[in-house]
Amino acid sequence: MNQLKLFIDLTRLKKPIGFMLLFWPCAWGLTLAYDFTGNVNLYFFYLILFFLGSVLMRSAGCIVNDILDKEFDAKVFRTKNRPIASGKISVKLALIYTLVLCFFALLVLLNFNFVTIVLAIISMPLAFLYPLMKRFTYWPQLFLGVTFNYGLLLGWTAIKGEIDLIPIFFYFGAIFWTLGYDTIYGYQDIKDDEIIGLKSTSIKFKGKERIFLFLCYINLLIFFIIGGYIMKIDNIFYFLMIVPVIHLFFYQIKIFNSKNPSSCLKAFKSNNLLGLIILINILISKNLV
Repeated sequence: MNQLKLFIDLTRLKKPIGFMLLFWPCAWGLTLAYDFTGNVNLYFFYLILFFLGSVLMRSAGCIVNDILDKEFDAKVFRTKNRPIASGKISVKLALIYTLVLCFFALLVLLNFNFVTIVLAIISMPLAFLYPLMKRFTYWPQLFLGVTFNYGLLLGWTAIKGEIDLIPIFFYFGAIFWTLGYDTIYGYQDIKDDEIIGLKSTSIKFKGKERIFLFLCYINLLIFFIIGGYIMKIDNIFYFLMIVPVIHLFFYQIKIFNSKNPSSCLKAFKSNNLLGLIILINILISKNLV
């Protein structure tokens, strides 16, 4: 039971916000591409597969992150008790856990078409290189955005079997979404990160964080609107975008206080609701709700 508890702590299974933020772009891409005049059961089957894949890959990513960051985590108040940083789980055992999780993720992936399988395998190095970025660039959040929203492209290709401009525009928008919310998340550890020499957009835009978030979320909306226009989506899609606008600019940015870690966490977690709001918007726009 103790090992099970340590495994759950290691993979952050008690903190579903991580795998949900990985799952929502998958669900968006799948829903944008799916033709609901056919077999709806296939849509829900794929949705479950993407959810399982998100949980498995996020869990594996957390372990790799903790292995690479174990020396840094030990110096940060919020992360010093993580299983690897505290020595409760060895690096060898953690690597075994990672391989097992990736194996099960591969079993999930094999249910999709060839294009989706190839694209997913190509993205694997991105998922595991992210923790290294904060050592070299002030833009690790951008790298995370490229990685975390890749599922939007996979959701699209799972149905269409090819990439075109529509998912690419939505993908770019989602990258700006991650750039914003992970910058908010980074302010929890900014003092420790500055001391130990790590880099992030939280540090780069310190003192100008609200302007940066505003620009990120404006770009999110612009790319989504362009994607919807190219797709010739129902006009109600643009009208319903007012709900994400209210959430992003009149709730999330308003409650965000870069000097208050609990405020940062609350604003960050609210993006789970935003992911659901956008999914419902797409469903309504396709006359399904």
